[in-house]
Amino acid sequence: MDRKPSERADVCVIGAGPAGALIASQLASDGQNIVVLEAGPRFDRSNREQQMEAAIRPGDHGAVWEMGGDRDAFSASGERYYPLNISRVKGVGGSTLHWQGMVMRLHPSDFDGSHDTDDPAWPISYDDLRPYYADAERALGVAGDADNPFAPPRDGAYPLPGFPPSYSDSLFAEACERLGITMHSVPNARNSEPYDGRGPCVGYGTCQPVCPSGAKYDASVHIEDAEAEGARVIDRAPVQRLVTDADGRIEAAVYATPDGTEHRQTAREFVIAAGGVETPRLLLLSASDDHPDGLANSSGLVGHYFMDHLFAGAGGTLDRETRQNHVGFLTSECHQFYDDPGQAVERIADGETVVKATNEALSPLKLEFLNYAGPSPVELALSGEEWGDTLLSSLRESYGNSIAMGGLVGQPPRKENRVTLDTSTTDDHGNPVPDIQWSWDDRLERSLARANEIQHAVLSELGVDISWTVGPADTGPAYHHMGTTRMGTDPAESVVNPQLQTHDVANLSIASSSVFVTAGSMNPTLTIAALALKCADHISERL
Repeated sequence: MDRKPSERADVCVIGAGPAGALIASQLASDGQNIVVLEAGPRFDRSNREQQMEAAIRPGDHGAVWEMGGDRDAFSASGERYYPLNISRVKGVGGSTLHWQGMVMRLHPSDFDGSHDTDDPAWPISYDDLRPYYADAERALGVAGDADNPFAPPRDGAYPLPGFPPSYSDSLFAEACERLGITMHSVPNARNSEPYDGRGPCVGYGTCQPVCPSGAKYDASVHIEDAEAEGARVIDRAPVQRLVTDADGRIEAAVYATPDGTEHRQTAREFVIAAGGVETPRLLLLSASDDHPDGLANSSGLVGHYFMDHLFAGAGGTLDRETRQNHVGFLTSECHQFYDDPGQAVERIADGETVVKATNEALSPLKLEFLNYAGPSPVELALSGEEWGDTLLSSLRESYGNSIAMGGLVGQPPRKENRVTLDTSTTDDHGNPVPDIQWSWDDRLERSLARANEIQHAVLSELGVDISWTVGPADTGPAYHHMGTTRMGTDPAESVVNPQLQTHDVANLSIASSSVFVTAGSMNPTLTIAALALKCADHISERL
């Protein structure tokens, strides 16, 4: 492949994940000359069935997407260890190559700071992003039903019909109805019927880390669309630094190729769409005499306010069949406790309070009804040492009656949580690796405990023998990296403006979850996509 720079480019996009792919596709269709620089490889779709088979076998699942080694080295020096590489994919498609595919909109309360907390407001409102949310749903091919009474307002139906509730959802429905808890469908970026040249979900059940059928959206879809409109995509081309000219504008992106050669890609506009960790890292690596603290960092906030979602869950076994692992994604959830996480839960029949109301400050709660609790028969068979009738007996004993709930709790923004550079450790090009400094506060722990209370109430009402709980003491991240180049109107308190343009550098935009001001508790990809489409509109206006 020719990895030399293009002689002329209107826009250079750094990163071929969902944000970069959508921007490249939209601007290329508008007639702009686009170059996309992607650090990782381009994966062959025809290999996905083999990737699926490798993924379900015991071993390192990161190898499926070629993660690891000096290229992906990182540090985690914070109070809490952050296992960064579990979640990363570097390649054309980015994290959507292995994501689960849930696509919810943030609530108006996430934008306006009206949660009963000290969370700051965004400089844009839900209504500002509302048309872009609709465009993003069409672009990703979202399957959903308008049955969520707690969802923010929308215009029109989802592009595709939603997926029906799973068998275990029907079991949960009995208990939730008795407790006055409302279940509703989950919007998914996977085809429930043919859409955009891709077939419907056929139920492989391996949504993470591989969808072999292509029914689940990944950003390579829009990379291919961009290329069809004339865009050029250079893979295995990690950007080392951005170079500014005498006027303080970006002059070139310096990138390396597999043979070790460095090249300079010039353009009129530049977009960093490299996620919540690599985006601030690149800005910090671009320090120069004119920008001694890193590029676009006059505020000193590049890398600060790193946020994630934390997992809360509980499960066990039931005295009947639950049919887990037939579906590899969620079909039902509950947003009832999103804007009012402190509300009580009462049993409808007798009015008994099973979860008391509280006025404590809590983060929004998103509750999930899992379809993949307990071991799958395939994993048990592949990891076991038994054969024949003995193996069959073990499988029947171990599989069939597991059941569980999950949920996400948003992490409040804290300045001390940050991504910085570890100068003592370098990657395969000699650059300092990212260092994640991560911790959380009492509010997050209270919110996790609150989610567990509600989950236990539902599971107990269903008659589950609860055998495990993941909560404040042993939770982990959902691997949604947010907040490291936050959006705002004051250049002293933020990195980008509401148009996603950096305050300090006029021809540099950032399209990423790194611009999130708060985390909310919804999976972030739809908001990333909506912001990317908004960013593309602003760039198009400037061009």
